[in-house]
Amino acid sequence: MVAHFSRRLRVVVVLVFVVVMSVPLTCAGRMGGSRQKLEVQKHLKRLNKPALKTIESPDGDIIDCVHVSHQPAFDHPFLKNHTIQMRPNYHPEGLYDENKMSSESREYKSSSITQMWHLGGRCPEGTIPIRRTKKADVLRASSVKRFGRKKHRGIANPRSADPDLVNESGHQHAIAYVQGGKYYGAKGTMNVWEPKIQHPNEFSLSQIWLLGGIFGEDLNSIEAGWQVSPDLYGDNNTRLFTYWTSDAYQATGCYNLLCSGFIQINSEIAMGASIFPVSGYGGSQYDISILVWKDPKEGHWWMQFGNDYVLGYWPSFLFSYLAESASMIEWGGEVVNSEPDGEHTSTQMGSGHFPEEGFGKSSYFRNIQVVDGSNNLKAPKGLGTFTEQSNCYDVQKGNNGDWGSYFYYGGPGKNPNCP
Repeated sequence: MVAHFSRRLRVVVVLVFVVVMSVPLTCAGRMGGSRQKLEVQKHLKRLNKPALKTIESPDGDIIDCVHVSHQPAFDHPFLKNHTIQMRPNYHPEGLYDENKMSSESREYKSSSITQMWHLGGRCPEGTIPIRRTKKADVLRASSVKRFGRKKHRGIANPRSADPDLVNESGHQHAIAYVQGGKYYGAKGTMNVWEPKIQHPNEFSLSQIWLLGGIFGEDLNSIEAGWQVSPDLYGDNNTRLFTYWTSDAYQATGCYNLLCSGFIQINSEIAMGASIFPVSGYGGSQYDISILVWKDPKEGHWWMQFGNDYVLGYWPSFLFSYLAESASMIEWGGEVVNSEPDGEHTSTQMGSGHFPEEGFGKSSYFRNIQVVDGSNNLKAPKGLGTFTEQSNCYDVQKGNNGDWGSYFYYGGPGKNPNCP
């Protein structure tokens, strides 16, 4: 009888132990979930500032017209008492002729390009358009902290002799570049495509990089162009974007206005919003011009989109090396290959076609220039090209009267010569 009772007691004790142990685990799980929910909500509140007007875009985006002084940039402690500079002191010499017309527009007329949200309305003066961040956008990121940031090592380093370093990072490029001088800006006109992306965690972009510092350690970078990134935006639309970092993508910087840093002054163009129309294979070609330059007086890095839109600036204090000048400029394409075991993604770069197919079929950068120490726009000297796997994505440069320094680039990724 005693033995039977003690056995039952042991069973009860074990059951109580299991119940007691399981309660905190379940609660902890719930607490973890609610903690994450709270973290996401707080982050959304930080990013989505109160709007004076809201515009619904046909592509599903919501554009908030936020007062220029309430934008995310001013969450930065160093910008608390910052006076917004509403225009640059200087544009680079050679950008406009005496009639204030773009010197390029006479040589080559490209079809007009706009942003999808414009079909729903415009933002009033004194506000800036900000693409609203949704809960689903943040939840797609690996963590709230990493939302809006690139993974490390997203830069083409033509000086790297180690192909394993490139393959390990999964990033592949087809670029033209200059290095070894002091550069105070860069310009380029690129045609816009809608490359196909194989996996949602991959992206395809075309952009200009302004770089200073040491690769992989304390690299400073300012980047601007167009991209397709399902992970970041939740769709396959081609979007205008910017990026910056001052520590090789580790803890600083972000895409667009997803952290404090870039100060936008323009009410017409929204960072991260869809560009349309896009170029068609064998059809109409649509291109965009991007200029990034350092104001010789204030030292801030300014960005201009097309001939008419000065978008805003990155304050010089954000950077160490770029506080003075860039030491390398890159133009071109980048994709992420997430396929394992040496397989290659079929994510396209540019138009998804190789450079030799030429105008109307391949993607291009034309009229590429750098800004020198005298604030003059100049053709780049000693232009090099670089690609990790030319059978997957390639680049070919040229020069002529209309297009100045130019190159075609891109490719389909996986194909019989790129397994």
